[in-house]
Parts: sequence; C-alpha cells; structure tokens
Amino acid sequence: MSASGGTKAIVAALAANLAIAVAKFVAFLFSGSSSMLAESVHSVADSGNQGLLLLGGKKAQREATPQHPFGYGRERYIYAFLVSIVLFSVGGMFAIYEGYEKITHPHEIKDWYWPIGVLVFAIIAESFSFRTAIKESNPLRAGRSWKEFVRHAKAPELPVVLLEDLGALVGLILALFGVGLALLTGNGVWDGIGTVCIGVLLVLIALVLAAETKSLLLGEAAGAEDAEKIQAAVVDGSTVTRIIHMRTLHIGPEELLVAAKVAVRHDNTAAQVADAINAAEDRIRAAVPIARVIYLEPDIYSEAAAAAGADPAKSPGGPGPVAGH
Repeated sequence: MSASGGTKAIVAALAANLAIAVAKFVAFLFSGSSSMLAESVHSVADSGNQGLLLLGGKKAQREATPQHPFGYGRERYIYAFLVSIVLFSVGGMFAIYEGYEKITHPHEIKDWYWPIGVLVFAIIAESFSFRTAIKESNPLRAGRSWKEFVRHAKAPELPVVLLEDLGALVGLILALFGVGLALLTGNGVWDGIGTVCIGVLLVLIALVLAAETKSLLLGEAAGAEDAEKIQAAVVDGSTVTRIIHMRTLHIGPEELLVAAKVAVRHDNTAAQVADAINAAEDRIRAAVPIARVIYLEPDIYSEAAAAAGADPAKSPGGPGPVAGH
C-alpha cells in the first residue's frame, strides 16, 4: 500500500479499537449495559475492518498477470466495500436489535463506574486515532472541504478510517448519553434508546461508505485537475494538433489508464507520428505520474465529422469535460 493509502492511520485505528473493544466488553460484563455491548461489537467490527483494509492493500501490490493484465489495484476498493457491509450488519443492525431488546425489556445498570470510566477512556483513545487520520489526510486534502475529500478521494482507506473514527466518537457520546440518563432516571429504557441511536448512526455511515466505494468499483475517471494536465500534455502543436476524444479510468487508487484519439497532420510520415505519440506519452507521465497505462490512437481531424456530432462534448471535435465522482 502506498503512503497515500494511510497505513499509519489504519494501524493507529486498529490499535485503539482493539484496546477499546476489550475495555468495553469488560464494562458490559460488570454493568449489563446494552450500550456497552453495542459499543463492544462496534469496536470489534471496526478492528476487523482495519484488518480488511490492510489485507486489501497487501493484495493490491501483486504483479499483473495474463489473466489480470492491469494488475490488482482495485482489490483496495473491494475490501473497502466489504468494510461498509461489516459496519452495516455487524455494527449497525446488531446495535439496533440490541437496543430494541433493551427498550422492550429494560433493566437497571449495575456498577455504573465501569461503563462511565470505559466510555471516557474510549473517547480519549478514539480522539488520538481520529487525530492521526486527520493528520494523514490533510496533505492529500489539498484545501478541499472534508466532504469533498471523502467524495473525491481515489484511495479509499483514509476516508473509511475518517468516517469510522468520526462514527466511533459520536457513538461513544451517544452511549454516554444513554448510560448517563439511565443512571440519573433509574430507567434502563434510556440505555436502549442510546443503543438504537448508535445503530442508526452506524447504518448511515455504512451506506455513505458503500455508495462512495461502489462508484470506485464501477470505475471512475481522472479528477478534473489531472484530466486538464493530460490534455495539455498530449498536444505539441506540431505533429499532435489536438485531442479528438479522450477517456480515462482509475484501475487502482494510484494507477490511471488514459486512452485518446489524437489528431495528427495528414502529411506526416509514419515515423514522425510514432515519435510524436511516444513523446506525448512521456509528457503525460511527467505531468501525471499515476498515468501508468496509455493508449494514443492517431487520426486525421475532420471539421465535417466534428460538426455532425449531436453533442459537441461527445463529438469527434473535442474531448469534453472529464470529472471525478
């Protein structure tokens, strides 16, 4: 996994969640709090999710094979999608079920100092993990809002860890709210309500992760900035005069496929065209280093063919905008 994959953030989150999961489960055994049980399962699920992200990063490093000629970069997207499934089922749905059971069959919380103490410890530990994820994400965010970063990031690990840590912190606050009200009122229903709120939160985060990862799995184009750099690098003004149309596709977080039909002068020799294509490929790789696979097809530009296009953005006359998700 590359540095941009956020390995440090994943390891920090894994260490924090393992310690928190043990502490929460001990607190559940002593107190009987459903919020603590839901949070215990949540932390176990998060630990498993970080393991999945690390496994996906390792598998993605395999060399290309004849059966998979573009490599295994998309393994990272597959494992990130599995994270959303685990978070939805093991984390969210379990918490909703457990909360419903405690609302319909409430009971008093015993040994209150266990859940309160563990929740305070967990909030501190999760805060350090969240801080690490933010620190790792800031260089890649490049001034974008956090919403834009999560939506447009091509490497799935950091957005996943960020959302998981945010969900964990909010979930801990909800658990503290539920346990606290249950202790103050003597009514265990509040503990169940807090547990249901945690479940709903995890389901919502899982759905966001699933939607964003699905887009990556389907195949996303280069971001607008990289697309502009590629378009500027292709044309040399002498042999390659313009781009007729262009398509890009991420075959992994740090691997980009570029395919374009380019216009060359009608009186150029085959050797001149070949040299120009090779030079254009070198310029593309210099401008956008993640452009690993490049296919450029030379053609003669036709004004008549361009004018006949029903949609100017899709006609042979221009490459049209290239957008991310």
